Amino acid sequence: MTYVVHRQETYDGKTTKFDVTWDDIRYNRDRELERTDFWALKDMVMSQAKKDYRKFLRDMPSTYETANDASDAWSAYEIPE
Repeated sequence: MTYVVHRQETYDGKTTKFDVTWDDIRYNRDRELERTDFWALKDMVMSQAKKDYRKFLRDMPSTYETANDASDAWSAYEIPE
């Protein structure tokens, strides 16, 4: 599942991207962390890729200067299955 956080609107064949806020990022990030919580169950073995992805999500606010930068990085991130 891929999460693209940039808000987009298409009208007459033109796509416009809107800036995102840290609140947008935080909301979607929290949903994604909830969705992937089961990866960390006691009887599951979490791959390093999954650990790295969850760390990436948690560290976004301290890693990126703007919410748009965080959104772009998230859109480009290879999300593990």
